[in-house]
Amino acid sequence: MNIDADDKKIPDTPGNHDMPWENIETVLLDMDGTLLDLHFDNHFWLTHVPECYAEKHDMSHDEAHKHLMCRYGEVRGRLDWYCVDFWTKELSLDIEQLKHDIADKISIRPDVEAFLHWLNESHKRVVLVTNAHPASLNLKMEKTKLHVHFDKIINAHEIGMAKEQDGFWEKLQSFEAYDKTRTLLIDDNLEVLQSAHDYGIQYCYGVQQPDSRGEDVRSEQFITIDSFRDILP
Repeated sequence: MNIDADDKKIPDTPGNHDMPWENIETVLLDMDGTLLDLHFDNHFWLTHVPECYAEKHDMSHDEAHKHLMCRYGEVRGRLDWYCVDFWTKELSLDIEQLKHDIADKISIRPDVEAFLHWLNESHKRVVLVTNAHPASLNLKMEKTKLHVHFDKIINAHEIGMAKEQDGFWEKLQSFEAYDKTRTLLIDDNLEVLQSAHDYGIQYCYGVQQPDSRGEDVRSEQFITIDSFRDILP
């Protein structure tokens, strides 16, 4: 059961006054699980694709699910894991079309638009940095219209490596120059946050509940926010 953020206290979430906005020039934002509800992606890869794969290959859903979990695990954390073209070839399924088929499940997380409006009005440099394949990125921007808030949109496929891989954040400088001591990154992936932290990005924040129907994410190292209202002044 979800409880409204106003009605609960989260010990590891900062108070509004704790975010040093005066020191932050650039805000790097993840998409899936951060700005958008991760439920779409979890449902797609864990339920929809196995159902379609089972039907195509005449096997039970359980068999398909088990097989796909193994396949996913082999490439998780690499760029192929996020690649529509890779999975289309590997699974002999039209992954892009399958995403369009359930696009009604794409949704924006609470308070995201208010947060983006505030960043724009405050003249922060707002950059979307996502591992999502261009086909997925385009579908989600078409569906949500969030693209109007970004000064720049960068997907990891342009850079040639996933965000959690060593060297990504340094290589990003060639695409979007930023002062890592004056940059805030918000991402639901703890491995991505660790990679960014190791590179020296000053402010790295996680997301407490990326999937609105999933479990909370807890981290001893990184602050996780429940609502973007938590960090608005």
